[in-house]
Amino acid sequence: MNKLKIILPIVVLGLGIAGYMGLASLQQPPQQKPPETKLVQVSVVENQFQPMTLTVASYGVVKAKYETDLVAQVGGELTYLAPEFIRGGLVQQGQVLAKIDPSDYEVALIQAKANVAAAKAALVQEVAYGKVAKEQWSDIKSKLPTELSLRKPQLEQEKARLKSAEASLKQAQRNLDRTVIRAPYDALIASRHIGPGGYAAPGALLGRILSTEFAEVRLPLAQQEFNFLDNQGMGAQVLLTLGQDIFHAKVVRNEGVIDDSSRMAYLVAEIPDPYGRSKGGASLPFGSYVTAEIEGINAGMVSVLPRHLVTDGKVAVLTPERTLAYRDVEVLRFNAGEAVITAGLEQGDKVINSALDYALPGMPLDWVDDPERGAEQVEPNPEPDTKLAGDAASATTVEG
Repeated sequence: MNKLKIILPIVVLGLGIAGYMGLASLQQPPQQKPPETKLVQVSVVENQFQPMTLTVASYGVVKAKYETDLVAQVGGELTYLAPEFIRGGLVQQGQVLAKIDPSDYEVALIQAKANVAAAKAALVQEVAYGKVAKEQWSDIKSKLPTELSLRKPQLEQEKARLKSAEASLKQAQRNLDRTVIRAPYDALIASRHIGPGGYAAPGALLGRILSTEFAEVRLPLAQQEFNFLDNQGMGAQVLLTLGQDIFHAKVVRNEGVIDDSSRMAYLVAEIPDPYGRSKGGASLPFGSYVTAEIEGINAGMVSVLPRHLVTDGKVAVLTPERTLAYRDVEVLRFNAGEAVITAGLEQGDKVINSALDYALPGMPLDWVDDPERGAEQVEPNPEPDTKLAGDAASATTVEG
């Protein structure tokens, strides 16, 4: 019995050691998976050529083409003012704006007419005197008549008096006509400086008018912008924007001088009928601030890409082999966050628009939107067996 107590533990220990050694000999080291190479994922935009006519952006303030001060040419009391002759009033060419009391000028006209009639009568009389003198001297053979004897100086004097009287008549008529102040063209009344019953002295300012037939806007441009305009912009069409309204204009002149302070050159665009008086369209008030797009040169077929995709004259593209390559491109113009490219890209080139860190030409890339890559199939997580889960819970409860 004592021997059994000693031998049994030894046997059990030996069997345990033998089992451990057997299991250890059967265990295999875990398989090593080859390291995965992760490619840089990029997105691309496909290059497409498109026709383009360049435009040059500018801005300006709308002003009247003509501004005129209405000045009284004769003096007198104002007897009439047109209802439209007020700030903001619109008047038509030839419309009567004001009248000056014509009484004194009517009297002067009557006197001038009388002087003309008297001068004509004196001239007729002098002509008759001259004929009589000529007949009398025709009978005298011993002596030649003088100019004075034939009354030629007296005749010339009467002719001069008649011309002077006729000139005075024209002056009197003009003074009478000037008592009526008319609009020289279709206009907007900018200001009025006299009221009904007031006295207008010769040379007094009555008001100021602005022509509504045409308006102008001065458009400042940097000198390099003229490279994108035909004929330095002369005759170019212009689109002016004021709020939701668009107005058509045309460049009519280049001021030809660079401003000393801004270093800008100026084009002047002309807008017909800014107040829409002839067609009843939208109004473009004087003093409005407008933005302008000036029609430029025809650039032909070009590529338009976001400006940030062009770096040092190069564009990153994804090759058919899914590697990175750089293309040298010719940029015609950078404008409003875009680059207009005229050469260096082909139709359908895949331009990379993702940020690349440590990018090297030839490095493989992963195109995230590659249509040739199949969609990854993800197996759904199996739903737990409710019966087994319930049994496990029951077993746990019983065990507890």
